[in-house]
Amino acid sequence: MSLFLVSNVDLDTNSAKIRIKDPHWEAYQRAELVTSEELSLIKKVDRQPRAKTESVLVSDGQTYALLYLRLLKKLQRVDTMQSLLVLIADALLDHDERIPLFTRTSQYDPDLPYVPLIRTLEAQDDFIQLKSAQILTVLLSSETTPLQHQHLQPFLKVLATLIQGQSVNKRDIAVQCLESLLARPECRRTVWSIPGITAGLVDILRQKPGPQMSYQVAFCLWLLSFEQNIAENINRKYDIIPLLVSVAQAAVKEKVIRIIIATFRNLITTAPSANLPAMLVAELLPFSKNLCTRKWSDEDILEDIQFVRDELEVNFESLTTYDEYTSELASGHLSWTPVHESEEFWRENAMKLNDKDYEQLKLLIGLLGTSEEPLVLAVAVHDLGQYVKHYERGKKVITDLGAKTRIMELMTHSDSNVRYHALLSVQQLVSHPWVTA
Repeated sequence: MSLFLVSNVDLDTNSAKIRIKDPHWEAYQRAELVTSEELSLIKKVDRQPRAKTESVLVSDGQTYALLYLRLLKKLQRVDTMQSLLVLIADALLDHDERIPLFTRTSQYDPDLPYVPLIRTLEAQDDFIQLKSAQILTVLLSSETTPLQHQHLQPFLKVLATLIQGQSVNKRDIAVQCLESLLARPECRRTVWSIPGITAGLVDILRQKPGPQMSYQVAFCLWLLSFEQNIAENINRKYDIIPLLVSVAQAAVKEKVIRIIIATFRNLITTAPSANLPAMLVAELLPFSKNLCTRKWSDEDILEDIQFVRDELEVNFESLTTYDEYTSELASGHLSWTPVHESEEFWRENAMKLNDKDYEQLKLLIGLLGTSEEPLVLAVAVHDLGQYVKHYERGKKVITDLGAKTRIMELMTHSDSNVRYHALLSVQQLVSHPWVTA
């Protein structure tokens, strides 16, 4: 993996400034922190022209990989760590063949290469933290065996902090690191176990970033969608399907649409029952039909679009009206679709909400406590009123499940539409007699 894959302007600018600083290596020798041999080696590459440094690394690459990491392990001054990280990165720049020189330093010292690099992630200096993240990503992504938990977990926890922070620069580097790391299955599973990372990615998309960041975040979600467990649960936990649809609809760059459609294809292929209903509710079918009529520079994107369209059409054709309702309910995005205001629908289907120990009814009641959208609250509280109206035991069930109190609370909601439908539902609760038998 090339070092270029994790980079930004600030990191490159600061690296150039550090490259010309004098770390005062002689002072370390006088303090007996650096041996005379180590001093002699470091002076051959410190602040030297790139051509000269390259000639040294060609003949003594392994020696210098060990030297840099050993010094990083024992020296803890900020300016020194900065210089060593720049030396390591410079050795790797444009030379992927040197990556094994660093990864196999473990043969000489079991702490190398990762322990000193992971320690530097904890530094208070932003440059040290981000430069370490850059180097760690290159080394970890290139390992030929599964990554060890003690190396991966602390690094990903730092990335979780960076990706959820306010610094645009830190989020940029963190997303780039994840783009590389998530190609590895063990990284995908570990990332999923750290909720802050996925939540951070989703939050970035909600902030409507530019095309490049939208693509990079969607690329991370695409990689995550290859895992069965993640594909089954990511929309339920993070509501990504309507979000990705909206990002794709607003996208001006073909590559953004391409990676989002590829993500949808993965979600359909890997976990259809968990994702197709939400895709239908998010109006992905008409959008995919529209995309099929466009001209694309990449032929693969049309194949993916047609696959998504065809799968959604088959699913849509097999849906009953009640299936449409439960799909909408599962998505959590209720709106005034025709079923909600159809007396015929409620006469025929109110009792079905009781199936599987009131599974659908509990979902509906749950929205009253979890949703902050006035539209969702208004539709949900309306539906509960319809349930009571058309199911003779509905009043007792609603009360036993704890929904009556919440419905009454919504009569004082700040939104007038929510207040109105809550009042109508309370009237149903008051006017209908108790049936307990």
